[in-house]
Amino acid sequence: MSIRKESSVQVSEIDKDVFFKFDYQFDGVSTFTPPTIPDLPKDFNLGIIYGSSGSGKTTLLEQFGKETIVDWDNNKSILAHFNNADDAIEKLTAVGLNSIPTWGKARHVLSTGEGFRADMARKLKDHAVIDEFTSVVNRETAKSLSVALSKYIKKNDVKGIVLATCHDDILEWLEPDWVYNTDTKAIRRGSVRRPDIQLEVLPCSYETWSLFSRHHYLSGHINRSSRCWIATWNGNAVGFVSALPQPSGTIKNGWRGHRTVVLPDYQGMGIGVRISEAVGEILLSNGCRYFSKTIHPKMGAYRERSSKWRPTAKNGKVLRSKGGHKNFDWIHRKIPSFCHEYIGQGRVGYSK
Repeated sequence: MSIRKESSVQVSEIDKDVFFKFDYQFDGVSTFTPPTIPDLPKDFNLGIIYGSSGSGKTTLLEQFGKETIVDWDNNKSILAHFNNADDAIEKLTAVGLNSIPTWGKARHVLSTGEGFRADMARKLKDHAVIDEFTSVVNRETAKSLSVALSKYIKKNDVKGIVLATCHDDILEWLEPDWVYNTDTKAIRRGSVRRPDIQLEVLPCSYETWSLFSRHHYLSGHINRSSRCWIATWNGNAVGFVSALPQPSGTIKNGWRGHRTVVLPDYQGMGIGVRISEAVGEILLSNGCRYFSKTIHPKMGAYRERSSKWRPTAKNGKVLRSKGGHKNFDWIHRKIPSFCHEYIGQGRVGYSK
């Protein structure tokens, strides 16, 4: 059954004058009958209402619930607004807000894209409804957010989330269970395959690091003797990886990861682990061995699950820093490290 909407205004002299010029009859009353959605499965994870502005998306969205209004205390970090540390990490990374220094900022100082992701993180729950999804962010951020959100919803089996958007460029990145088009009145059930992200990883000079340095969560420093690579997607710089020789009496041609950074607009798409592995493949193909250490929980957890990485004898242990750099205070707080060697898909792992 259609829901007829009506609104009225007092007709002013300006109204009369303007509409007279266009020979338009106007009595102050406007009506609108939004489209209705066909029967949908009661059990779904993610649905999308898509269409042009003024086509009835918001009215339809109201049939699924009321959007949560997020309140922020500007005297507190965005982290402080979650239930606990694990909840904060899971929700923030679920929307691709992976810049750890940003987590310590107040909401009102964030960029538009960061702020939208932070708001999304606090709205994530069963049966959440989100209007104007990604309308205020650039399209790179929109895609990366869509990928991260889709992964989180599927992994945690979040139920009944409905988004309304006027952008069709994110639909395939979201992989929804259904999409209703308010312009064509058509519904598409079943998700489509997410597009492949075609990255190009190329060697570069260490000076390229200046494009990425402020986005590394521990240190903007880079060793000048490091070997460096830049990752691009559709001609745009998205990430950076560097590695250093690892001289050892027992390991020949060893290298260790030095810096891995993905620019904020592209975080949440799994690019960081992919470009790290791309460098691993480059080194392995040249007869080298590639080791990497991280305390980042998401990257470390990925490597623990992946058949492409083999834990070393130092995995899970607290390691000491030889340089004593001020940005490595985590060492003195006895935080365990994830330590792995990249062995690639289907290769036989080396002994410890």
